[in-house]
Amino acid sequence: MEGKRSDKVADLIQKEISQMLVRSIKDPRIGFVTITKVTVSEDCRFAKIYFSVPGPMEERERSMEGLNSARGYVRKELGRRIRLRYTPEIVFQFDPSIEYAIHMEKLIHSIHQEKEPDRDEEGN
Repeated sequence: MEGKRSDKVADLIQKEISQMLVRSIKDPRIGFVTITKVTVSEDCRFAKIYFSVPGPMEERERSMEGLNSARGYVRKELGRRIRLRYTPEIVFQFDPSIEYAIHMEKLIHSIHQEKEPDRDEEGN
C-alpha cells in the first residue's frame, strides 16, 4: 500500500460525504452540490471539504448555509462509518476551479471563433 494515510482518509471521507449528500442529507438549501476535493491534516484531526455548485452566487451561499448546518450530522456519521481514533473537524469551502475551467473554455472557444473567419478568407 503506497501513499500517505491522510490521503487515503481524505479519499474515504470524500466518498462517504458524497453518499450522504445523495442519500441522507435532505436539506432543501443544499442544491446540486459536488464534493470536488477533501484535504486532511497529517494527524487526521481536521478535514477541509471543497465543494462546487452550479448556478449563481445566491445558490452557492444557500448551499454553504445548508452544508454548515449539516456539519454536526456529517461529522457524527463519518465517526460511525469510518473507524478513526479521532473524527476530524470539518470545514466546508467553495471550490471555484470548475467555474474557472468553464470560463477558460469559453475564452478558448471565443478565440477559435475569431480565428475561423480568417481561415475562410484565406481559403476563398
